[in-house]
Amino acid sequence: MEGTRGTMAVDWEERIDVKRLREERRERALERMDEAGLGAMLLLDDPNIRYVTGLAMTGGSGADHYSLLLEDGQVVHWDTADHASNQRFNCPWLADVRYACPALGNVPRASGRDSAREFLLETMAEGVASALEEYGYAKEPVGIDVGHAGLHDALESQGVDLRPAECAAVMEDARKTKTRDEIECLRQVAAICEAGFQAIKNEAEPGKRESEVWGDAVRELWRHGAMAQGGYLTSGPNTWPKHQANTTDRMIRPGDLVYADFYNIGYLGYRSCYYRTFSMGEPTQEQRDAYETARDNLYDVLERIEPGATTDDIARGFPDMEGEHADFYDADEHWQLTTNHWAHGLGLQLYEVPLVWRGLSPDHPIEIEEGMTMAVETQEPAGRQGVRVEEMVVVRENGVEVLSQWPVEEITRIDY
Repeated sequence: MEGTRGTMAVDWEERIDVKRLREERRERALERMDEAGLGAMLLLDDPNIRYVTGLAMTGGSGADHYSLLLEDGQVVHWDTADHASNQRFNCPWLADVRYACPALGNVPRASGRDSAREFLLETMAEGVASALEEYGYAKEPVGIDVGHAGLHDALESQGVDLRPAECAAVMEDARKTKTRDEIECLRQVAAICEAGFQAIKNEAEPGKRESEVWGDAVRELWRHGAMAQGGYLTSGPNTWPKHQANTTDRMIRPGDLVYADFYNIGYLGYRSCYYRTFSMGEPTQEQRDAYETARDNLYDVLERIEPGATTDDIARGFPDMEGEHADFYDADEHWQLTTNHWAHGLGLQLYEVPLVWRGLSPDHPIEIEEGMTMAVETQEPAGRQGVRVEEMVVVRENGVEVLSQWPVEEITRIDY
């Protein structure tokens, strides 16, 4: 495909094939599971559940939904009563949907009784063990993707041969490179974010509050079918350093820098992370210089990314401690400057493999693979304000393809 198409289903053009998306993801997980010698995996982490089931998990109160992926490709899924009833009706690719026992999270915490918590853990473990017995996997090694000691003990007391370390490695390996449909989901969410940037350009003006302009942008995101589960817009002195409250009721003024961070905007579950900076009127030379520095730092990193490159070499494209303005933060080590300059994987979660960061990569490098998707972000102060810029990319055979398309050469100027 390699080109943004519409968000609706049509019969006259190939678009994102959601059936193929589900099936190819599940096959990847099954291949890695077989290589790890597992007969089944119990998944409680929402992105992992969505990866193998296609269910739009949106958080929840704990282990009120979980899935068992079996070696032969069958899935047993447990969920709350209402969700399970809907899934039985709407998800014909799931043949076995059962009612969940919420043994982790808010329900046991709010129960106030250790006996209640033990009951929930035992009931959940009995249900999982029963399903393994029913499908003929009772004696097979079973992976699990959460490190909850109580749940582990409850499952093992049911005779489950639990293998937590293997499951984490299986799902990490399956998800770190993306299928063609996953890549198109990320391209599509980038396009939706650009509609949000345009709304900001259209609506921002002196006297409007940050929260009002952000509301205009989020309305546009939802209009295009996105799920907005994060992001913010800040202005003026709130742009450096990043404001702890994110979007506020501050009025935008002439001469302000404004930046928007569209992170955790989801399309079919695939998450964006996409910064752009705007100027209210003509930017000053100081603001132009800061933007040029941030943009050049970003593209220095992008030019280093290709299959076979390692994250320690790539991280050298990010600023050193002087370029990080460590004196401003009174910082001595790169690890103290989390999120300022780094690249992180994108997918069903905001942070997936790989991570490229001077705080870790020099001593703990990993190799870049074709098909990885990531966001690369930089920032730079401009007096009492600051600029941020970020691109979403996919690793191709000879480098990166930039999925984000909002103009990056200069600050976007907003005339009013």
